[in-house]
Amino acid sequence: MAVARVASARQAAPVLLSIGQVLAKLTPEFPDLSPSKLRFLGDQGLVSPARTDSGYRKFSPSDVERVRFILTMQRDHYLPLKVIREHLDDFDAGRTDQLVVPITSVASILPTDRRLTRAELVRESGATAPLLSEAVSASLLPAADAYGDDAVAILRALAELRRHGIEPRHLRGLRAAVDREVGLVEQAVAPTRGRRDGATSARAAEQRLEIAGQLDLVRSTLLRSALDRLDP
Repeated sequence: MAVARVASARQAAPVLLSIGQVLAKLTPEFPDLSPSKLRFLGDQGLVSPARTDSGYRKFSPSDVERVRFILTMQRDHYLPLKVIREHLDDFDAGRTDQLVVPITSVASILPTDRRLTRAELVRESGATAPLLSEAVSASLLPAADAYGDDAVAILRALAELRRHGIEPRHLRGLRAAVDREVGLVEQAVAPTRGRRDGATSARAAEQRLEIAGQLDLVRSTLLRSALDRLDP
């Protein structure tokens, strides 16, 4: 009976994975994932894998799903770790019973690894070839042979804006504004640019997301405030 109980306990215990095994499991979905990134998430307290007597990290299935949630929120929603931590805190405190990736945009509900020809992009977005050409001329989309899902979202939005009389040429300032914001972000992370270790690179990538999120918040708030001042 004792042997049976031990065997049952072993079967119930979760299988713990090393960093290498987690990478093998997740890098097909997140090619930029690295050991330093996993260690960084642990150092930030976002995931807490078990430790062996030798100090090696061991990840449970729930740890792996937690990492997948974090990486998805970063990749598809551009959320900084501060915001992701709030979602995780709600889950840990029982305020939500599962980690759910929100659907916040057209781009986030589409696969992220597709490569579309120009004709496929036009068909997928419901736009027209001339509109695509105008978007390229206005630097809103690159002149390329293949496009991803972000291009689908942009071209769909441009098609909707055209219905309201807003043409791609009217949006050239948006491209210039984005380039200026990228310059601000790169200037802010410049002190870490010369360091080559993986942990510093992970922190720099997170810092870029954090700054971009704050810039987006300022921009959207200013736009909303300006609209509120318009006559009803």
